[in-house]
Amino acid sequence: MVFSSTLFLFGFLALFLVVYHVTPARGKNLVLLIGSLAFYAWGAPKFIFLLLGSLIINYYIVRAMDTAQRHRKWLLALSLVLNLGLLAYFKYANFFVDNLNHFLTVIGTSPVQWTKVALPIGISFFTFQSLTYTIDVYRKVHAPLRRLHDYLLYILMFPQLVAGPIVRFNTIADDIVDRRHNDTIDNKLYGIYRFALGIAKKVLIANVLGAQVDQIYALPHEEVTGTMARLAALAYTFQIYFDFSGYSDMAIGLGYLLGFKFPENFNDPYTSRNVSEFWRRWHMTLGAWFKDYLYIPLGGNRVSPYRMYLNLGIVFAVCGIWHGAGWNFLVWGLWHGLFIISDKLFLNKILSKFPDIVRVVLTFLVVLIGWVFFRIDAIGDAFFYIGKLFDFHHVAAGVSAEFVTVLCISIFFSFFTLTKVGQKVEAWCYAKERPEWQHYVTFAAAIVLILASAAYLSASGFNPFIYFKF
Repeated sequence: MVFSSTLFLFGFLALFLVVYHVTPARGKNLVLLIGSLAFYAWGAPKFIFLLLGSLIINYYIVRAMDTAQRHRKWLLALSLVLNLGLLAYFKYANFFVDNLNHFLTVIGTSPVQWTKVALPIGISFFTFQSLTYTIDVYRKVHAPLRRLHDYLLYILMFPQLVAGPIVRFNTIADDIVDRRHNDTIDNKLYGIYRFALGIAKKVLIANVLGAQVDQIYALPHEEVTGTMARLAALAYTFQIYFDFSGYSDMAIGLGYLLGFKFPENFNDPYTSRNVSEFWRRWHMTLGAWFKDYLYIPLGGNRVSPYRMYLNLGIVFAVCGIWHGAGWNFLVWGLWHGLFIISDKLFLNKILSKFPDIVRVVLTFLVVLIGWVFFRIDAIGDAFFYIGKLFDFHHVAAGVSAEFVTVLCISIFFSFFTLTKVGQKVEAWCYAKERPEWQHYVTFAAAIVLILASAAYLSASGFNPFIYFKF
């Protein structure tokens, strides 16, 4: 079940919100937990008991670790092995066996017999949240939750269960226990506004772009022109942004409706002036997670320059593989790592001599090329399409007027905040507090966006969520 579906909007969500808001405060966590279990079981019923079992075991391991006088590191290691072991098996076992069998075939040996492992939805996201819980308790950042169902709620809360944002345990722990202070009409209205913006981004922009992207990338290579390759790369660059930022907006909006304040996940990333800045604006909760839980423990900036560059390379290699079990994701991660290391070595000094708009365009082109690797599984195919980006011999494209219009809209809104007017408009759209008369206007606009999105969904069968598979 995805947020941008009529089943979710008018079935699950409508029923859940009614039950949740008529339930007394002491029972809201239980209602939210049951709703979250139902939400996950709808999409992945085979994995719900495995997920629950691993989380229950981890809860008691962490509780024992918190009170232990000795062997705390061993219990920490046990929790990390449990979480990372499940992630490694379900997400990377197929990749490992496929590459092993390819190697065995090359050397003339029989391949290993193997039954493909199905991937649980959102395993990367809830694994990272579980790791956050373990590490924060170990570091004494926050005490562990006293009740098992509160811990299960932290991991399984449906607004951010399958595609983030990644919510740090210490930032939400107190609200899990008692969030009545957040139960205000302003927060609920803001939640509706954010949800409406998110579903409009996803359905009215990302879905239209994605349909055209899939059509182009499904063509035989001999039918692909340079214009098609450029359109596909450009459209996917905006599709993934509006798709994922739209989901994050919906998750944040639902959080406010339920009394939680989830962290922001995007901040106009395509207006960045270098790749380092891009990663401070793109998927911010993931970038912060890797910084605090991997980069800094590796030594961060407190080591020699050589070791620092090695640490950055490790972080972005892991970041790439975290997104998916494929060589294309590794290449995508290393591509970004290469430019971040280059920023520190020399690139920022060179680019600082150019106007900001030039730096934005160059950074955007680097990111766009990276998205080609991200989108196309086969490395050879990815290089074919990258080569086509620079083929200007054929200009025919054959795309719809709807696609061109939505692509122009996505470009406009992605770069609008480079202007002062754009910054003011964005600040108004995302304002958490506003005069009463503005609430009437904004609420009406939110309802229009939700209904328009629902109408589009009813007329279209194309509705993927890119980050669900991660």
